[in-house]
Amino acid sequence: MAALVPKRRRLSAEDTHLSGRLATLSLADGGYLSVERQGPADAPMVIVLLHGWTLDKRVWRPQIEALTGQGHRIVAYDLRGHGRSSDVRPGQATVEQLADDLAEVLGTELAAGQRAVLVGHSLGGMAILELAQRHPDALSASVAGAVLVATSAEGSTHTDYGFASQALVAAARRMELAGAALLARSGTWRPHRALSPGLLPFLRWLLFGATAHRADVRLTLSTLSHTPLSSIGGFRPAVHLHRCLETLPALRGLPTSVLVGTMDRLTPPRCAEAIVEALPDAELTVLPDAGHMLSLERPAEVTEAIGRVVTAATTGRRPPTPRAGAVDTAAPLV
Repeated sequence: MAALVPKRRRLSAEDTHLSGRLATLSLADGGYLSVERQGPADAPMVIVLLHGWTLDKRVWRPQIEALTGQGHRIVAYDLRGHGRSSDVRPGQATVEQLADDLAEVLGTELAAGQRAVLVGHSLGGMAILELAQRHPDALSASVAGAVLVATSAEGSTHTDYGFASQALVAAARRMELAGAALLARSGTWRPHRALSPGLLPFLRWLLFGATAHRADVRLTLSTLSHTPLSSIGGFRPAVHLHRCLETLPALRGLPTSVLVGTMDRLTPPRCAEAIVEALPDAELTVLPDAGHMLSLERPAEVTEAIGRVVTAATTGRRPPTPRAGAVDTAAPLV
């Protein structure tokens, strides 16, 4: 029997910020990914951008705009179950599936001689770490560096939701996981689109730090409102249970930058510190008063971290010092 091909989503007015270089990348299992490509196809370095849970490639808008024209190829795509990519089928809402998709993206998007710097935020960062565990050959053959933004190698072990009380943290986690189990069975329904204005203050508190532009919070809300309930609920247990600290040494030798905000309630600084403990040559940048949405909150710092890794991956030379205002506890990228 032929595999069922998910219905393709139409381009919406909210995609108008994109360059028009949109494509649909078909996957081996019949799914597909919505991909945006920028820059020369024959560039030696390809920057691959992976967004976080309930988001889409629009959150990389500042980095795409800043990096375009610098001679690199830029590939940003909506993860499976997000944005304009195909919905998840039963059993597909896993970090392992996202790592498999990433391996296909690398095999399709990279031409002979090209290497990639992988940039992952939150769930996207977990997919990169899982690639090292699940597809070590693809990692060694295709990846020249990594930028890990507000992510974790220990699932939600350190997630505290901003609560000081461990009892409150445990209660919030139980409620969140129970709600996720219900949402995971709700299919591609998106009733939260109608409720989204009321979610604005909550998202502002949960995902952003001391300051946030209203447009950035609204963009984040838009990505959430376009994510089906099956993905919102389905990926939450995968995020909670993901563990890959023991395989992080596979990234040693690659220029790697790790960024975290001091006010991140979902992947607090301890998550980044654990990654750097396993990767002692990685650069750690702690951004004061920033929350979880660093690509929007601190776009210049994230873009500069990408630039430093690309420089190190391309030339092998020590990259420039991080910008003032970031607390850099890094070993040099070599």
